[in-house]
Amino acid sequence: MTSAAAQVLRQLQERGETLGVAESLTGGLVAAELTSVPGASRCFRGSVTAYATPLKRDVLGVDGALLAERGAVDPAVAQAMAAGVRRVLDADWGVSTTGVAGPEPQDGKAVGTVFIAVSGPGGVQKTVELRLNGGRADIRKESVRSLLELLSGELGENARAQDTEQNGEN
Repeated sequence: MTSAAAQVLRQLQERGETLGVAESLTGGLVAAELTSVPGASRCFRGSVTAYATPLKRDVLGVDGALLAERGAVDPAVAQAMAAGVRRVLDADWGVSTTGVAGPEPQDGKAVGTVFIAVSGPGGVQKTVELRLNGGRADIRKESVRSLLELLSGELGENARAQDTEQNGEN
């Protein structure tokens, strides 16, 4: 998986942009994957592991009413976490993971239900729901892989959109 992390960091470095990570079910695995790449400090600002629901509210700024109404495993919560970590860590891009790795369902959501989100410059916001199989370790690992893939895709799309805008103005 380090190649996915290396790809994301390369894309960020080429753009001169930074990344902050908010993690719940992955418990720091995204940050660990990113920091396993030499030179990650050029782009990676840091992470917040907000495993407990009150931390999502108090540290990342997720709306308390949203958490009370929908629980922590929700697409809007994932998006708010990504936007919140972006703000808290003063990063260009923010990403997040929230979900149920098991062994028991949570907030009425089945084991393997995961939401990953990206928040970026120019109003970029993307949230994806994953339905993952396997044990706890498998779900967490696949969540990390999927998040890095999502971010890489968004960085690529955003770069192409910027190129099109610049070329269109000539």
